[in-house]
Amino acid sequence: MEEIRKLLEDFLNIDFIQAVLSNPRRRDGVLKVKVRPIDKRGALYFQCESFTDTQAFHENLTAEDAVGRLTGYMENFRQMQIAVRTMNCTVLVSKKGKVSIRRKCLGNAASPAELSHNRNKKYILKEGTVIPFLQDLGVMTSEGRVVRAHFDKFRQINRFLEFIEDILPQLEKGRELQILDFGCGKSYLTFAMYYYLHELKGYDIRVTGLDLKREVIERCNHLADKYGYSKLHFLVGDIADYEGALKIDMVVTLHACDTATDYALAKAVGWDARVILSVPCCQHELNSQIESRELAPIMDYGLLKERFAALATDGLRAKYLEAAGYHTQVLEFIDMEHTPKNILLRAVRTGKANHLARQEADMCRSFLKADPVLGKLLFGNGK
Repeated sequence: MEEIRKLLEDFLNIDFIQAVLSNPRRRDGVLKVKVRPIDKRGALYFQCESFTDTQAFHENLTAEDAVGRLTGYMENFRQMQIAVRTMNCTVLVSKKGKVSIRRKCLGNAASPAELSHNRNKKYILKEGTVIPFLQDLGVMTSEGRVVRAHFDKFRQINRFLEFIEDILPQLEKGRELQILDFGCGKSYLTFAMYYYLHELKGYDIRVTGLDLKREVIERCNHLADKYGYSKLHFLVGDIADYEGALKIDMVVTLHACDTATDYALAKAVGWDARVILSVPCCQHELNSQIESRELAPIMDYGLLKERFAALATDGLRAKYLEAAGYHTQVLEFIDMEHTPKNILLRAVRTGKANHLARQEADMCRSFLKADPVLGKLLFGNGK
């Protein structure tokens, strides 16, 4: 691996554009890695995005740390593609560990990589394109420029649309699709979802947003009428009591507090929803239930217990969804530096109950002496 280390030491600098590590020898760990340069507080870093079968992880590393991390990754990968300003490079590793490096010089040097986190080319909704709902929501000016104070919201919206883009093959064309958004709030993402699926992708969709705040719902309905979004409606209502649908194709739940997320997930499973996208929030339930002296180093400290309970809650939710017949991924929604509430559960219905996932969830809750509401709603769990 010394040749790879030396190559990375030479290439991880201001001229670096991107790298992709692929074709792993083992399928039980990291399956792909993408690397790009970023500017973080005036310093050059390299963001490594690694993918397993169900998760994606991000790390921002110095050049020295990135060299070490990527060299280590290449112990398991057969191929790495690197692009720098002056050349493209392919690294191949044989079964016996022999490294071959092919370089292709570029006749016209490529432009240096844009180091900002906010690169236009990454976005589904482009800055410079006038998008009316983003203007009225305060994210964009009338000229199509993103308001700097709301760039994080702009990035969040685009990140959410990337998750939807990934599941487009699961959504049928040729019939009206029913989509329900629980806890829609000011509906940044609801409007974005409607605009993307209907205006940009041509899907026939009917979207219903549900929230408890009447004044917010009234404003959202006003905006939907203003834009001519005839199949986008907003209702005042509670997730647990909602009975307004018999069949839903996709359920979205964004920052529904505590067990409201669980009721939304249970409703989605009951409707055999094809796709579920859930960003949980305020996971208090297990925090008051967990009892385990074996975990005293965590349980005895409120902050650690709160974080552990939140992770356990979302892990159990993922397992319960798998048990109910969904392929479930736990993904990073937005960078941790912007908010700790950055987990998204993405579930796609398979129709095949996963009994092992059910057993794993039951063993976990038994060990923690907890009884999460989603398990009770789906399977009638008891302590």
